[in-house]
Amino acid sequence: MGNTSLGFIEIPGVVAAVDALDIMCKTSGVELATWERKLGGRLVTIVVKGDVASVTEAVETASRKAIKKPAASGIIANPHEEIMRLVELSASRFMSRETGAAGLDERTIQEV
Repeated sequence: MGNTSLGFIEIPGVVAAVDALDIMCKTSGVELATWERKLGGRLVTIVVKGDVASVTEAVETASRKAIKKPAASGIIANPHEEIMRLVELSASRFMSRETGAAGLDERTIQEV
């Protein structure tokens, strides 16, 4: 794992989540690990990864400057490998949904 850390922000709304992610990525050298929508997109969890200092700065800045107040936020420095596996599982589910949806759209377009 090295010095990988995870930062979490749970925020109401997709627009606010995108805004928070933009703030986090511009603030420091973090990258999106995964994200999940709950309650029909009314609550969005964003997970970023990077070194401890970058993740801490990104989460704290987004918590202060996002267009909506986060419902929760947290930082895990040097997460256990099971936590990393959980995040990777979430990311793989997201990617498979996106790939499946894209494939369906392409087939639908070809049929028309």
